[in-house]
Amino acid sequence: MEFQRRLLEGGKGLSKDEVKALAFLCTDLLGRNPTSVESANDLFSRLAKRDHLSPDRLQLLTELLLIIKRTRLVRDLNLSDRESTTSGIISPYRKLLYSLYEEMTNDDLTHVKFLLHTTLPRRKLEEDITLLEIFLEMEHMDLLSESNLDGLEKIIQSVCPMLKEKINTFKARRAFQSQAQCSMNSPTTSVDVLHVGDECGALPNRRRALSTETGNCASLKGRLNSDALALLPSQENEMSPEKPTSTEPNYEGLGIYPMTAAKRGICLILNNYNFSTLKNREGTMTDEKFLQDVFKWLDFDVDIRRDCTGEEMLSVLRELGRRDHRQMDCVVCCVLSHGREGSVCGVDGITVKLKELMESLNALMCPTLAGKPKLFFIQACQGTNEQTAVNVEVDGYNLVCSDTVEVKDSIPSDADFLQAMATVPSFVSYRETKNGTWFIQSLCQNLVLMVPRGFDLMSILTKVNADVSNKTDLYRKKRQMPQPAFSLRKKVVFPVPEAPPPSLPSV
Repeated sequence: MEFQRRLLEGGKGLSKDEVKALAFLCTDLLGRNPTSVESANDLFSRLAKRDHLSPDRLQLLTELLLIIKRTRLVRDLNLSDRESTTSGIISPYRKLLYSLYEEMTNDDLTHVKFLLHTTLPRRKLEEDITLLEIFLEMEHMDLLSESNLDGLEKIIQSVCPMLKEKINTFKARRAFQSQAQCSMNSPTTSVDVLHVGDECGALPNRRRALSTETGNCASLKGRLNSDALALLPSQENEMSPEKPTSTEPNYEGLGIYPMTAAKRGICLILNNYNFSTLKNREGTMTDEKFLQDVFKWLDFDVDIRRDCTGEEMLSVLRELGRRDHRQMDCVVCCVLSHGREGSVCGVDGITVKLKELMESLNALMCPTLAGKPKLFFIQACQGTNEQTAVNVEVDGYNLVCSDTVEVKDSIPSDADFLQAMATVPSFVSYRETKNGTWFIQSLCQNLVLMVPRGFDLMSILTKVNADVSNKTDLYRKKRQMPQPAFSLRKKVVFPVPEAPPPSLPSV
């Protein structure tokens, strides 16, 4: 009864045009002409009969309301605290057509009908016919489809050229996904290895098991390295290029953090390069650029602070904790520095415990982040085992660390934290002087590859673990194993950005 009441209230809050828009978005789910939908209750009933809508399956309703920008109705129906905006049930193609409909004026519609007056039946171009209905008729006559946008492009070019960029963006994303799928299915594997002068080339007679990349974070619009696209066994069947993977919980009780805000949140990057008593961290600017591009693409506001002392690092985190995050979904903090077990270094050589940095964002210190994910990515050594090769440095320094500092002490007991470390305790992490760190390279590349397919963050970090653990130097002596620790209570699934993924610089 409660479920039906919520649907009834939701239907009352929708106009006739909005119901038609929802029916259009559900065209691929209804299995019949969406124009026959008479009301919101009729639409909800049809979706329920097809098992797309139930008390335990509200993702579709949330997604639909957010597409038509009825965020207040989502809150009024108490959906935002339970449902994800990233379920990907509605196809990007259907969202594209709806976005074009949203942007076109009545005059634009008149011009569209004029251009199509010799192509479509006259009754399909009458005054009360909407642009969405025209799209449906074009699909019915095989003039429009996900893989055939040529006719639509010509119309948009003539009527409203500024909207053509939406089509170009969609085609770029679709081409990117298809290219990624082809690379995944390709039997050949390219091998990029580190040479003495920070140059990449191929070594002869390398065994497949050791053919890892020490400097390959290549442009994703160019050749995609098949190692970077290798899937975990449990994920193999989920990577569809045509339809984003559903992020519905795999079993009862496992939820997804809401991602309903206009902005995803703040991404703070603390990048320490110029140290007074330690070696400068060559290559860290490459990491900064990768992180900035990727998190901007994910719709974060990126705030970069460079060369902070130990006290300044604490001050910046406290400042972040004092901000108002009520209109944001989460927060990200990336720390790029030298480090020791359980701590990171300021440029003055003073160490700061990771626990102290993270406490500034807990629910007590920052109430507006309560219940929201707080994601820390730490690129720093956690030990003293330094490497000796000229072109690969470690983010650490020669101090003896106490074995009493354990990983479990590094993450606050408060809920909703993630601490993704570049390496396990007592060990170094590697940084190439030209191309940046193994961990940040892999993190950025896998975010770009896997977010569009609906993977949650822990699955992405598992792939990062696999990639980095397989990397090695020229002499096959250097190894690194990242390690995430977390008190997350739900899945973290970033919404698929409308923009095409960033083209990461070729290294």
